[in-house]
Amino acid sequence: MSVFEHKIAIVTGGASGIGRALARELAARGAEVLLADVQIDAALGVAAEITASGGKAAAHYLDVSDGESVQRLVARVAAEKGRLDYMFNNAGIAVFGEFRDLATADWKRMLDINVNGVFAGTAAAYALMIRQGSGHIVNTASVAGLIPSPGLTAYCASKHAVVGLSTSLRAEAAGYGVKVSAICPGFIRTPLFDSKSVGLPKESKSKAAAYRIAMAPEECAARALDGVAKNKAIIAITGHARAMWALNRFFPGIMGAGCRRMAEKMHLERVEVADS
Repeated sequence: MSVFEHKIAIVTGGASGIGRALARELAARGAEVLLADVQIDAALGVAAEITASGGKAAAHYLDVSDGESVQRLVARVAAEKGRLDYMFNNAGIAVFGEFRDLATADWKRMLDINVNGVFAGTAAAYALMIRQGSGHIVNTASVAGLIPSPGLTAYCASKHAVVGLSTSLRAEAAGYGVKVSAICPGFIRTPLFDSKSVGLPKESKSKAAAYRIAMAPEECAARALDGVAKNKAIIAITGHARAMWALNRFFPGIMGAGCRRMAEKMHLERVEVADS
């Protein structure tokens, strides 16, 4: 029997990308899934697809940057279902480009969703799971939370925060019977590739190269849940992500040189945009 059989799971950002794939895979493995997203029509569509195929799912509107709304949703699910077994804090956004071009508003919005949203979901679920004496919080970070990522400085900062929150809380939570994991995908074919670019062409060469080697979100979700089932602390997904993580740990000088080359290419693209 799957460890997810008959379990209750919330997935934020469940309307598209990795979140949608996680919801589908959870349902396929026997869980009852609550999709939470600001894109409520898309989330309702995913829930309908899951129920039509024999799974259990529902959708709720949720803006993860509104901590009180996150708390209310977790409380509502726990009241209706009697418990919450899994909290997947997956919602996130990105902005591509050099840090010098990043607007303060973009920085604040990214932290509101990528960091404060994960904090809100984690805090709400953790309090409940301590009372239950069980549960698993799964936070979607990124390989950018494990390595330096020129062109994604703000995103990288937010994902390092998610990794730090998850690995630190994991140690605290173990004594209460609560598990915590961080999913750290590499390049995945999701709408994140269409995120806002500042100072760079929307179809930049670096983004195009990354998309060519990107993994399908369905495969990412399957591998992520395999890691969650094994209660791994950090679940690095894609061979590229694992290789870059290892390179950064054991050969930081080589990683630094590679990042500088990436930054030089980005500088050239930025000049091309400025001259056009």
